[in-house]
Amino acid sequence: MIELNRRHFLKGAGASGATCALASMLPGSLAALEKSPLKGVASEVASICEMCSTRCPIKARIVDGKNVFITGNKEAKSFGGKVCARGGAGHSLLYDPQRIVNPLKRVGERGAGEWAEISWADAYKEIATKMNQIKQQYGAETIAFSSKSGSLSGHIFHLAEAFGSPNTFTHASTCPGSYVVAAKAIFGTKMKRDLSNAKYIINFGHNLYEGINMSETRGLMQAQMDRGAKLVVFEPRFSIVADKADEWHAIRPGTDVAVALALCHVLINDNLYDHDFIEKYVFGFDEFAAEVQKYTPEWAETISDVSATAIRRIAHEYASHAPHAVVDFGHRSTFTPEEFDMRRALYAANILIGNIERKGGIYMGQKAPGYNKFAGEKVAPTLAKPGVKGMPKPTAIRIDQVEKQYAMMWSNGGIYQTILDATLDAKPYQLKAWVMSRTNPMQTLTDRAKVEQSLKKLDLVVSCDLYISETAAYADYILPESTYLERDEEIQDKSGKNPAYYVRQRVVETIGNTRPSWQIFKELGHALGLEQFYPWDNIQTLQLMQLNRDHSLLEHIKIRGYVSYGKPLMLREPEMVTEFVKAYPNAKSVDADGTYASSMSFKTPSGKIELTSPKIESMAPGRGVIKHRDVQLKQADELYFIQGKVAVHTNGATHNIPMLANLMSKNAIWIHPITAGRLDIHSGDAIRLTSSVGREEGTALVTPGIRQDTVFAYMGFGSKNKELVRATGKGIHCGNLLPNVIAPICGMNLHTTGVKLVKI
Repeated sequence: MIELNRRHFLKGAGASGATCALASMLPGSLAALEKSPLKGVASEVASICEMCSTRCPIKARIVDGKNVFITGNKEAKSFGGKVCARGGAGHSLLYDPQRIVNPLKRVGERGAGEWAEISWADAYKEIATKMNQIKQQYGAETIAFSSKSGSLSGHIFHLAEAFGSPNTFTHASTCPGSYVVAAKAIFGTKMKRDLSNAKYIINFGHNLYEGINMSETRGLMQAQMDRGAKLVVFEPRFSIVADKADEWHAIRPGTDVAVALALCHVLINDNLYDHDFIEKYVFGFDEFAAEVQKYTPEWAETISDVSATAIRRIAHEYASHAPHAVVDFGHRSTFTPEEFDMRRALYAANILIGNIERKGGIYMGQKAPGYNKFAGEKVAPTLAKPGVKGMPKPTAIRIDQVEKQYAMMWSNGGIYQTILDATLDAKPYQLKAWVMSRTNPMQTLTDRAKVEQSLKKLDLVVSCDLYISETAAYADYILPESTYLERDEEIQDKSGKNPAYYVRQRVVETIGNTRPSWQIFKELGHALGLEQFYPWDNIQTLQLMQLNRDHSLLEHIKIRGYVSYGKPLMLREPEMVTEFVKAYPNAKSVDADGTYASSMSFKTPSGKIELTSPKIESMAPGRGVIKHRDVQLKQADELYFIQGKVAVHTNGATHNIPMLANLMSKNAIWIHPITAGRLDIHSGDAIRLTSSVGREEGTALVTPGIRQDTVFAYMGFGSKNKELVRATGKGIHCGNLLPNVIAPICGMNLHTTGVKLVKI
């Protein structure tokens, strides 16, 4: 990793002029960042990265009082002791003079960019007064709370519960929600991929070589390089994962479900599925088999443009490697209104070959309580959940609780988009305020204009963030959170095939007047008069409550940063079960076949894996069986517009960080040469995209790596607020082109739509 001192770093970022512009608005912020050298809290600190949602284990140290050197934590074997480009740029975020380090209060019109610094005490007092006034006049439920998923969400949602509002939302319905809800419908729990042991991998747009998850990305690399696994990719563009695949099929956007169902058709009709597994562990196979009879490869070819011959061959190759083969069920594909059944179809292709709890397949994971029961002894400590007595029960329904079909989302992050309907149209009732933590709906929700209208209509908007993000720019108060390098947090569960925990710890002393989110929402809770719901003094108290006041265990986890317990266990993998039983003399008795297969349990109504779901049928008649439904994503004179992730950015969160902004500041629009030729467009030309809800101008990138009927852009660019100096106006804003559509069952955003393309 190249070491840059502060002077070179700021010079390289070209930040001086931009900084002056921001400094005129925020005089105290720059002063805090320009003071004494960095002070580390230890020679080396184990912690957790937060440059994306993967949250990899890291080690960090101060170099010459000027920089933070960040590397991976070698205790976390699957992560390889490495970090990606984003993880290595954490010091760039820490040093950035454009991040906010003092609380801010809006003094002009909402969104006008006029701010004054305010003390924490005054900010808490004013926010609490307004929140309590809204609660008294309209009810606690008229305030919505949203947060980036993960460790941040717990504190703001605790505040929401104590306050009495049921309306809490993560980013699930904008990104990972569909495959989580689909897994819970089929298995009763989330599922994990064992990519590193797979011998055959089918991928529908999960681009792990750009949307990097260090553990899974390394797993995919190991499968391909060490095990010679074949990788087949179905994706409309020639992404990095497509480039590294053995086969790339340029599937028509939004038709993934058709190909997945055709693969299932071949597996069933050609008798390639695992009869014994289906008989013992699967409910609803007959109904599913009857439905997929009509989904032939020939039918799928007419819809997807993937040849029937290829679909049949791939299905046979995949089955021949069972059970050490996998159809990757996420993360990003070309999202459509039929996200739920697309994800269920991908899970179905795994179930049919019986790869559940097998190497190279998918598995449920082993947290401490279940693992210890199998071992017959306490191998791993179990985290306690700090309980608070007397938490109020909301009297109102959630705003996304109108339609029963969305019942599974109410406890899985909620349907984020319903905040807009409740604000603009009072459905099911009128929202009055929005409190958010490190979430940026102006980028991540669809129909940006609608989001802007919602933010302007509310009586109160509070944002806890690192920057004046595109959403924070519309807030009344901005509460500056410390960066991940400046704060401590609770112990986090990182269990996989065996229990594991890790912890985020401060690497440097806090710069400026920022605070960690646990403290911000605790102190706001106190200002609201909710002190009784905060029986902890600080983060150390919380950590000890988690560990049942075991001080030595806490010290052990802090020193190592990442602690793994026991031997890896997959319940139907004989070799793993044998090693497990050898290690633990009191282990549970194994089945006759040398596995723990009979001990598999599924939290579904039938207690089995459900290929057909009576529960879903009761929620949404006609949707209990997985099936294909036609969707219209564009008009005849339009092109498909799709998006994806890039390796050096995290959606809309990192585009103002100097080092990453330097690596990539714009998202050129991928256009096929034939399409470009028809419109006289060349690489570098200015172009305009127009959809049903918005218009964006950008730059063309002519490439054969995209379908002729499709254009592509990386997500997160094109910010429209002046405070994000490096990111404003750089590239196109994807959310401004996407209509606000809510998918059935899983409530997902629509990420595929039609656009018209012209040269400017």
